This record gives sequence, structure tokens and C-alpha cells, in this order.
Amino acid sequence: MIDGFTQSRVTCGDVELSVHRGGKGEPLILLHGYPQNHHCWERVAPEFAKDFDVIVPDLRGYGASDAPADDEGHTVYSKRQMAKDIVALMDALAIPSAHILGHDRGARVSYRLALDHPARVRRLGIIEIVPTGDFWASWNADLAMKAYHWTFLAQPHPIPENLIGADPEGYFRWSLAAWTQTKSVSAFSKAALASYLQQAADPAHLHAMCADYRAGATFDRALDEADRAAERKIAAPVYFLWSDIGFPAQTADPLDLWRGWAGDVQGNSCSGAGHFVMEENPKAVLDAFLPFFRMG
Repeated sequence: MIDGFTQSRVTCGDVELSVHRGGKGEPLILLHGYPQNHHCWERVAPEFAKDFDVIVPDLRGYGASDAPADDEGHTVYSKRQMAKDIVALMDALAIPSAHILGHDRGARVSYRLALDHPARVRRLGIIEIVPTGDFWASWNADLAMKAYHWTFLAQPHPIPENLIGADPEGYFRWSLAAWTQTKSVSAFSKAALASYLQQAADPAHLHAMCADYRAGATFDRALDEADRAAERKIAAPVYFLWSDIGFPAQTADPLDLWRGWAGDVQGNSCSGAGHFVMEENPKAVLDAFLPFFRMG
């Protein structure tokens, strides 16, 4: 549980999502990434809740949410489908529009939500990603080594599931540590780490996480490329925060990449964190996004 939040299950189309909620004010939805769940927000959500009605779902396939099987076209875990889940959640909670803040895979759901459902997004916060199509286009040997999981997890079922399933705790402990500044799991609370490892040990959730990356390599990438060709833009104001040693920092100019997708883009990098900024440097997240969302 996140301190001061309540938990419920909400039917969102063909899945039930586990949702944590706390605070009062304008709605702010926080979307986590891989290989995490709602716990990644536990150090910042209570602070956001002093100003906002904060809603923290586990995405489909993660945490305590449903984890349906993938399909051949990899649409079940596409960011378009996950964005539809969040729209359905907003409908179920009678929320016409909300601020959205996403990290990692949740940030990919967030910008797809802003593109596909512009009227539902007031202001958009992005942490530690560049758009999927742009990230694939930025690959070189160094980035391929650092982000190897993009190709490994996207391999056909059941290859990555079987390999990771032989030692899920070992694999995810190593992955989590490798993407932090300290190269250890010390940044994660005991409850958060236990939750991440518990979901990784469940075959359905492990399959879902691999399917998430299969969608990223196929359906999501093609959708980004089509949107780029059509010159579609995000209507909402965007704020982008990235670690100076994280994945976006390996691209030439990550902020400029976002300026190609929206007319109103602000952002900055931060130190003191690797990829998991909310847990490694929560102050940087609050300093960036509290003023940004208060403007909405």
C-alpha cells in the first residue's frame, strides 16, 4: 500500500485493474513502468496527494491487475490498448480529464493516451523515455548493450519467459540494480522490491511483461512511425524529466526529440539517479512536476 491511499479493483473493459487512490483536488494519474508496479510511486504519491486527487493503477499485466494472454498481433499489451484501459478507468471514476504522469512503459502509455484521447489529458508528464519509434531509430552498439532487454523480451514466446523463469528473482534483482546509479537494489523499499519480485515469479505476469516489449517492437513502433509520418502532435503541455545517466541520455538530444511531438514542451535532466528517478531521487520528481501540474 501507498501511505494514506486506499486500494480497490476497477473493471476497465476486458480487465480489472488494481487501483490506489488518495488526496483531493484535480485528478492526477500516475503510471508505472517495467518491471515495477504502483509501489514505484510510494515516495512521491503522498506529496502529490496534498494538492491532487492521485490515482495510481497497476497497468494490465503488472502488480495485482489482470494479466491476459497476448495475441499474435501483440495488441493486448500495446500502449494503445493500455491507454484505453486508463480511459475506461477514468470513465468508471467519473473523471472527464486528468493530469497524467508516466515513467518508463507507463510514460509510453501516457503519450499514447494523449495522442489517441487528447480531450482526456490536461497536462502530460514524462519520466525517462523518448518516444518508442525515436528510441529504436537511435540504436547503436552502446545503446543496444545498455537496452538489450528491448530485443530480448521481444523474442517469440516462450523463449524469454523460459529463460527468465528459471531464476526470476535473480534476473530481476540484477536488472533493477543495473539501471540504478549505485548498481544496487538499495534504492527500493523492502515492500516495493518484494512486490516487484513477487509479480516476476508469476508466469502470467512474466508473460505479460514480455508481451509488453513484443508490442513495443512491433505494433507500438509501427504506430509511432505512422503518427510521425502524419505529423500528429500531442495537444497537452508536456514536461519531460530524464536522468543524466539514464536511457534517454544515450540519445543525441532527448528534449529535442519530444519537441518534435508536441508544441509546448519543457524539461530538464537530473543527477542523483539512474533510471528509477522516483525512488532514487524523489525530490527531483516533485520539484519538476508539482509546479507543472499546479499550472493546470
